[in-house]
Amino acid sequence: MRAFRALVVTAAAFAAVGLSAPLAAADPPGPGGTGGFGGSGPSNVSVNPFAVHQGSTMQVSASGCGRGGSVSSPGNFPPRDLSPGSIGFATVRINNHASPGNKTLQVKCNDSPLVATARFRVLDGNGAQGGLGGSFGPSAAETAIGGGLVGTAAIGAGIHVMRRRPARGRA
Repeated sequence: MRAFRALVVTAAAFAAVGLSAPLAAADPPGPGGTGGFGGSGPSNVSVNPFAVHQGSTMQVSASGCGRGGSVSSPGNFPPRDLSPGSIGFATVRINNHASPGNKTLQVKCNDSPLVATARFRVLDGNGAQGGLGGSFGPSAAETAIGGGLVGTAAIGAGIHVMRRRPARGRA
């Protein structure tokens, strides 16, 4: 009886997935009757952060590029792919020698000839080089101090063990 019940539940699950697959694969028509998630072009383009230092990264997002797209700003960063989906994302790295000032980037969807723009600001100089923890070794003084502390701890542990051990010959 249990095997039959498991078989019925499994068959129902496969039927539900199989019948919903054509709906998930449906491609609404875009302009001119062609497919492409509507093909309405990019919209709601945003950058985060708005102001970035040379050599820093910036997140770009845009709606309306169901099949992905590209983000570009000549002279400021190389073209990057925009991820597919209802909201596409791309992370761009500003060139080290990009000229400071207000800049414009362009977003173009793979399924539309339309282009959207957004503004951002490049700040002069490099930002803080955070995240370097662990990449620098200890200095000679730090190594000597650490070795001394470890040695002192070992001697103290040895003395503690020797004092706790019962003496021989005593009953």
